[in-house]
Amino acid sequence: MNAIMKITAVVLITVTVAACGGAKEEKGQLGDLKVKLEKLKKDKSNLESDIRKIEEQIAKADPAAASQVRRLVAADTLRTTDFAHYIDLQGKIASNGIGYVAPKGQGGLIRAIYVSVGQRVGVGQLVLKLDDAIQRQQLAAAQQAVSQLRTRLAQSQTVYERHQNLWKQNIGAEINVINAKADVDAMAAQLKAAEAQVGQASEALDMTNVRTGISGVVEAVNVRVGESFSGATQQGGQIVIVNNSSLKVEVPVPDNYVAKVKKGDKVLVSVPETGKAPYASIISVVGASIDATTRSFLTEARLPSDPLLKPNQTAVMKILDYQAKAAIAIPVNTVQSDEKGKYVYVIEKSGDKLVARKKAVQVGEVYDGIIEIKSGLGGGDVLITEGYQSVYDGQAVTTGNNK
Repeated sequence: MNAIMKITAVVLITVTVAACGGAKEEKGQLGDLKVKLEKLKKDKSNLESDIRKIEEQIAKADPAAASQVRRLVAADTLRTTDFAHYIDLQGKIASNGIGYVAPKGQGGLIRAIYVSVGQRVGVGQLVLKLDDAIQRQQLAAAQQAVSQLRTRLAQSQTVYERHQNLWKQNIGAEINVINAKADVDAMAAQLKAAEAQVGQASEALDMTNVRTGISGVVEAVNVRVGESFSGATQQGGQIVIVNNSSLKVEVPVPDNYVAKVKKGDKVLVSVPETGKAPYASIISVVGASIDATTRSFLTEARLPSDPLLKPNQTAVMKILDYQAKAAIAIPVNTVQSDEKGKYVYVIEKSGDKLVARKKAVQVGEVYDGIIEIKSGLGGGDVLITEGYQSVYDGQAVTTGNNK
């Protein structure tokens, strides 16, 4: 038995070591492949550079033969344009006017619902009716008490007037007049209190009429007749209204942009589902603190009223953080590098032919595949946009339009 357990343990150790060795071997092979790829890329770049140098040497040694070979390229005449750089960040659409319908009081059982999902409602519009049996009884009792007190006040007033007339005729005692007046004042005070109770009972009855607090569209009706209504539950609002005329985009911005993003910055908000051009806006709110979990601060920008925009839609906010007027901007892939720096190829006229010329450039910002050229190019220069990888300085070229 001991022998069997020892053999099993040896097998398990062998399998574990083999598995670990296999994993390490796979990682080692992947690393070797990556190193090999980088070496091949470097060799390719060196070969292309050597080919260009040899082609240039051949062209200098035999200008007549070189002039007969024209490389086909595509080109574009450069013009000054406005260049802009944006910070692209994803956020969501929210509404300043999302509200839960709530009763004025404690709520109650629903007797009727007057709205449905998708219906547009206005401020103060009746949404549903709660059970009002008790409130109506209380109001009726208060009104009856007021009626009785008014009758008793009228009687007291009549008694007071009679005693006052008799006293003016020196009939009766003055105390009778005083007592009658006190009865009138007491009854008037009771009537006033009863009328206040009628007002309270009327207000309680009106609380069974649940109305909207904002204008908008009914987003959800999560309650039915006969159920209890309190306005909100743990799952959310029982009746939700959204005001789509007051929308905004909320975007968390990484804290490394804290010095670049500020209130009033211009933004473009893109919502792909609408199929519309980006909405132009400005940042209206910049958060005052950095979220400890996401390491970002919240920004907001207002959006126009549009039926295609809905709360919680995904949106991309492009924050303008750099712009240059009348700049030269070219496709970033046309810019190449060597040991001296960045350069491009342009077309210049040499006698009766077109030749490629290597031009050193100073570059600026890059956005959406376009790079700003700070110096080295100007309006009117003809940039080689296709075939630039296979030309050298001074090589004869053709765009297919010239002979």
